[in-house]
Amino acid sequence: MRGIDEKIESAFLSLPSEDKSAVISHGAAIRLSELNKRAFLAREKVRSFEEKYAVKLSELEETGLPDDAGYEMHEDYIMCLHWSDVIEKTERQMETLRPLLEYKVIG
Repeated sequence: MRGIDEKIESAFLSLPSEDKSAVISHGAAIRLSELNKRAFLAREKVRSFEEKYAVKLSELEETGLPDDAGYEMHEDYIMCLHWSDVIEKTERQMETLRPLLEYKVIG
């Protein structure tokens, strides 16, 4: 894989500055769009869980599941924690990408 990375980097570095900037900003825009879709899906999954059980995920993280929680709630809770992690990760990734849309990248 390293050889491919080096070839891509070499090809990229051989581009004129304006093309480098365009490739980065367009690539960042496409990736940001993908991440937005993923974050939206994850938020909907968390919202659905919270509606189904009439409790905020943050409350359950503090208090834990009720003693009478059934198997389904346990499974749903585990999945909801996954989607909560997806939200956090995608938001971090989006914050990292946003500056690439705001500034021309030259180098």
